[in-house]
Amino acid sequence: MIWCVDDDKTILDIEVYTLIQTGFQAKGFTDGISMLKALKSEHPELIVLDIMLPQKDGTQVLREIRSNPQTRRIPVIMATAKGTEMDKIQGLDMGADDYLVKPFGVMEMVSRIKAVLRRTAPDDREITFSLGKISLNDNEHRVTVDGESVLLTYKEFELLKLFMKNPGIVFSRDRLLSEIWGIDYLGESRTVDMHIKNLRHKLGTAGAYIETVIGVGYRMEEKI
Repeated sequence: MIWCVDDDKTILDIEVYTLIQTGFQAKGFTDGISMLKALKSEHPELIVLDIMLPQKDGTQVLREIRSNPQTRRIPVIMATAKGTEMDKIQGLDMGADDYLVKPFGVMEMVSRIKAVLRRTAPDDREITFSLGKISLNDNEHRVTVDGESVLLTYKEFELLKLFMKNPGIVFSRDRLLSEIWGIDYLGESRTVDMHIKNLRHKLGTAGAYIETVIGVGYRMEEKI
């Protein structure tokens, strides 16, 4: 089931109709408040969420989705009419999985939905990772250092998980942008550097595990 949220009923009807015609089940909401209420009893596979909504805008709705342990894993594609770089950065940093800039073609929407669903498909083979003092539980979205809980943002958590799944592997800034912020994200490398700096600080002494490889990027390995 795909949920679409847009206060323009004409656009909403077209989105829902297209999804149904391409083999998805779909439901539409004209505001974020009614969608959040529906989330209390049902969870969709993915949400296409417009930023410009009445009463509670899309970024506020996304923040509530990501702050709730029951809904934080639902993939969200943000739709924005503004098309500004800051809208994209804000949405992606808050945990959006991709974005669409209005006006967009409905088949582009379907293609993005399929890509995000492939990318976010759950993998239950390994849910807990450990490296030195750090332990990460993916199902519980929990990180501890020396047994003490560490509160991370959505993107910081995803960065740490990527590093811990691939100890010793060097990731370029471009690859981190692709892996964590989405393949179409056009942000600058300072976004990565800022998140790495914040992640190191929150991990305390274990932050030293994240090493800068000059001229290349970053890697993570336990310091003996």
